[in-house]
Amino acid sequence: MKYLVAIFVLFLVAGSCSLATAQETYTKDQLDYSIELPSSAWKVVAEADAAHEHAEFVYGDRLNGYLQIRKEVVDAGTTASDLARRDMDQRLSFQPGFVEGKEEKFSGRLSGVTVSYEFIKTAKPMMGRIYYLQADNRTIYALRFSGSRDKLALIRNQTDLIARSFKLK
Repeated sequence: MKYLVAIFVLFLVAGSCSLATAQETYTKDQLDYSIELPSSAWKVVAEADAAHEHAEFVYGDRLNGYLQIRKEVVDAGTTASDLARRDMDQRLSFQPGFVEGKEEKFSGRLSGVTVSYEFIKTAKPMMGRIYYLQADNRTIYALRFSGSRDKLALIRNQTDLIARSFKLK
């Protein structure tokens, strides 16, 4: 029995070590930030370049998880919560089947808020989760995750980890 427990503990330790090493840092010269991708399932689908200062990622495919990172330059004094409310009122609420979720405070290397919402796309129930991270009084980064409602909910720990790892250079 002791051997079985020891073997089980060994597998747990080995498994957690392989998860820790699966993380990959993503950054480019054109970007002023870096993020940690917690799984090799996250792939870059649009690279930052001279014309575009943002990158896009998928978790397997767009239905499993899709991430867009955008730098938002705002009026001085605009908070992450202010930008979240503006996006909700002016952009998100016009999506078919829109259902507003709640706003929550978020802390990582940069602090801000998150908002969750649901919508319908091609007759499928979808979910969105946006992390608004305040860099300074004029800059907010929006990490916009979307995907199938069921599948995006399953990787919530990964979306949180990515947002917590967001770091300015």
